Amino acid sequence: MFVSALAMAQSAASAGPAKTADAAKAADAKSPWVMLNSGTTSSLRGVKALQGGVVWASGTDGTVVRSEDGGYLWQRCTVPKGAEKLDFRGIWAWDAQTAVAMSSGPGDASRIYKTTDGCQTWALKYSNLEEKGFWDTIVGVLDKHLYVLGDPVDGEFRIYTSRDAGETWFLLDDKGLDADAKSEGAFAASNSAFTSVVTPAGVRLLFGSGGAGGAFMHFTSARCEARRGDGSCPIVWQRVGVPMAGGSGGAGVFGIAAKDFVVVAVGGNYEKPAETAGTAAYLTPASKTWTAAAVPPHGYRSGVAYDPKARVWIAVGTNGSDFSRDDGKTWQPLDDGNWNALSLPYVVGPKGRIAKLADGAIPAK
Repeated sequence: MFVSALAMAQSAASAGPAKTADAAKAADAKSPWVMLNSGTTSSLRGVKALQGGVVWASGTDGTVVRSEDGGYLWQRCTVPKGAEKLDFRGIWAWDAQTAVAMSSGPGDASRIYKTTDGCQTWALKYSNLEEKGFWDTIVGVLDKHLYVLGDPVDGEFRIYTSRDAGETWFLLDDKGLDADAKSEGAFAASNSAFTSVVTPAGVRLLFGSGGAGGAFMHFTSARCEARRGDGSCPIVWQRVGVPMAGGSGGAGVFGIAAKDFVVVAVGGNYEKPAETAGTAAYLTPASKTWTAAAVPPHGYRSGVAYDPKARVWIAVGTNGSDFSRDDGKTWQPLDDGNWNALSLPYVVGPKGRIAKLADGAIPAK
């Protein structure tokens, strides 16, 4: 589902541009996120951090930026030919030279470009051929295996895959992806609606959804019940309800992340960003079923990730960020900034906002 920039009603807006800017600077100065100069004013929703200080980010107007020194200096990448008006909602990268960018939009506005020379040039690798289609997220699983999740077309979610690092793509014919586009879809808010969990029995794929029909989690079985004649295992998806906000086109599961066998989901209603109810849920081996957070984040959250250094989960959204020490059961406020997505230690947002989590930013117990 296309998630437009949210128009946040701020009391400071009536105070005039100068006072608003001063207030924003003061808020950033107190934030656990250290602001970086991205060199762009485009809205950013895709971000991928790698080892060695390499980080990529993407957004509106065909924008991709990258850094090789931990965010100190940013390079504004060449805009792919014909992508000047595209919205790159997702980015996936392997190193400082190689990355794929996914745009979200109706029909042919959903595309995949790839660079192998540090974003000096891009090659168009795949375009959405379905007029009613809309791509939401791109995710890498294992080394060269990629997945793209798209909203339902003709009664089924669309999942595309590449097994050669984005060079070639094909549409999966998995079972169990049935969905009514009028009541259910995925969200392109943070490129984090799709993830994977490595279990002793294999890799399990998961994606979240929402809409008028409610909030759901879709997942594959880690076991192969019956193999095809060629020895391959058909993927069958299942769907379960998640105790999170739903019932409208702007509500549901927006972001999910996994650590070991623990999965945390965040979301809510992006049209009501200050509402806290139904903004987080978690699944653990002990719980076996999805459980709503006892103390939720302090508003709608579009993305979530686990910080192994601080041993906390961090969730971000348009009215701030929160952290959890107990695998998503309870959350504490971290800041009140305006954010869209994160790949720790980085977070991105509207108007080119990029920040890095400060050392020691998470309060001690």
